[in-house]
Amino acid sequence: MIKAVIFDMDGVLIEAKDWHYDALNRALELFGYAINRLEHLTMYDGLPTKKKLEMLSIQNDLPQNLHGFINEMKQIYTTELVHAHCRPRFNHEFALSTLKARGYKVGVASNSIRHTIELMMQKAGLARYLDVVLSNEDVVQAKPHPEIYLKAMQALGCEPHECVIVEDNENGVKAARASGAHVLVVKDVEETNLENILARIRHADEGVAA
Repeated sequence: MIKAVIFDMDGVLIEAKDWHYDALNRALELFGYAINRLEHLTMYDGLPTKKKLEMLSIQNDLPQNLHGFINEMKQIYTTELVHAHCRPRFNHEFALSTLKARGYKVGVASNSIRHTIELMMQKAGLARYLDVVLSNEDVVQAKPHPEIYLKAMQALGCEPHECVIVEDNENGVKAARASGAHVLVVKDVEETNLENILARIRHADEGVAA
């Protein structure tokens, strides 16, 4: 039986993909670099900023000694966007509050840094429903490696077969499936709703494949 639901954040609970894209490009443009939309969608989506910068150094000769400053500026710009645009969504508050009321444990496991996750969850009104929050700072290997989901399950006291993970992008889905959990793949934040989550829980409890 399913005991816990673990959510990715960007693109699942928070419509923040463009915020991260815009913030990183704003920081990169200080030095004449940029990631175009196609590259973002096909190569970089869902990866931690540090990983994106490593890839840019390999592919576009971004100097390694700029990584720290660019990362710092990206986080500053992201925080500005969160304060300007992050708001509660009724369907998400309803979903998480109902899951909690029905006895499910709820967590968030994101490739973002902890400060960003905590700020977004607070601004979205979801922090009160979370039993565990894990960031890329809590693991050695970020998604697509399953470490963050395995740690979340351990913190929640659940086995993989007792968990549903909600994910949206290729790297996150790879991590979720590699963890051994049941996976609900959503296209956008609107698909993260109570009806879809409960349907996936029901299928998992009945032994129906995704």
